[in-house]
Amino acid sequence: MILWIVLFLVFMSLAVYALQVIALRRKLREEYAFINFPPISIIKPLKGLDDNLFDNLESFCKQDYPEYEVILSLQDYNDPAYRVAEKIRNKYPELVKVILNNSYSALNPKVKNMISAYKESKHDYFLISDSNVYVEPDYLKRTVSAMTHDTGLVTNLIMGAGGKTLGAKLENLQLNSFVIISVCFLDKFLKMPCSIGKSMLMRKSDFEEIGGFNAVKDVLAEDYIIGKLMHEKGKKVTLCSYIIKNVNEYWTLRRFLNRHTRWAKIRWRIAGAKYFTEPFSNPVFVSSMIFILDGFSKVSITIFIAVATIKIAFDLYINRLMKSSTGLSGILIPLKDLITGLIWFVPLISCKLNWRGNTYKIGKETKIIPYENNFSLKLIFNKLRTAIIN
Repeated sequence: MILWIVLFLVFMSLAVYALQVIALRRKLREEYAFINFPPISIIKPLKGLDDNLFDNLESFCKQDYPEYEVILSLQDYNDPAYRVAEKIRNKYPELVKVILNNSYSALNPKVKNMISAYKESKHDYFLISDSNVYVEPDYLKRTVSAMTHDTGLVTNLIMGAGGKTLGAKLENLQLNSFVIISVCFLDKFLKMPCSIGKSMLMRKSDFEEIGGFNAVKDVLAEDYIIGKLMHEKGKKVTLCSYIIKNVNEYWTLRRFLNRHTRWAKIRWRIAGAKYFTEPFSNPVFVSSMIFILDGFSKVSITIFIAVATIKIAFDLYINRLMKSSTGLSGILIPLKDLITGLIWFVPLISCKLNWRGNTYKIGKETKIIPYENNFSLKLIFNKLRTAIIN
């Protein structure tokens, strides 16, 4: 009986995964008409040395586009990214600005970084893009072509690129499977607005109508909230079929675990009870449950290997659709799925997270709550010392 239940769950999981792959195929077939190319301000918040940072930033300076500006925003002269930003500005002085400002109040450090850049931007259209993104010269034209009169936000599909360490390989495998097909499934089948912070194009008038950065300065998932507010205002949130590269080369395993633990906590706070359907997007993890319920028998091992093989084939097909290749990293797919399956449980027992050197608790709709450890040894020592002295 237990075996049949597990087999049913595995079948359901593979069916859901197949639907997500179909959603990706449909999304990649979408094309947009090249109508007009308004001037654009590109805002790039910088913090630390991302992999391939100079080339990433330079790719935005080589756009085949009539008129645009690139604004690199930082909070500290001592940030190692500042030297890279200066090199880019010196190479493209008529195109690039570097803004340093730490005066604005925001719990979300990325938003805090962008506020001054937004105020300095001169064009009515602006685009937010992370520093670990690399794009081809047609990126702006292809993205702007998805912006219609009733569209409030255009975002892009992302794929992982690079991968020279175990952590980076696992990150890219996750981006090029679960992440990309999930957003396509939400967009094509569930008609839910998907906004990805790696690339967001908006009009200032629409952005300010939803409250601008003040509306998202104290939430963790600012991209999701911006998309949600645009949707509630009756504006379209368009997921553009043009894929951009998220470069990940020298990640540690710990960084991979931290990233996806944070993302899982965000999804839990956004989705609520719907979060419990997420394991059905991970057939390898679902099939591993058979070892707990039935032990390591020939049947259970055979089922797990069969499911892992099918899942690898699915993911290789996804990469083929994206005109990418996993190479030998493909053998890590079952390991990645088992790890992310275990990470799924973390948000159910912890709401604390570390991001960009800050520790927070994450509340409803990813509201950021500063974390204070009232039971630290340092605090106890100070209280004891004060009591003794007095």
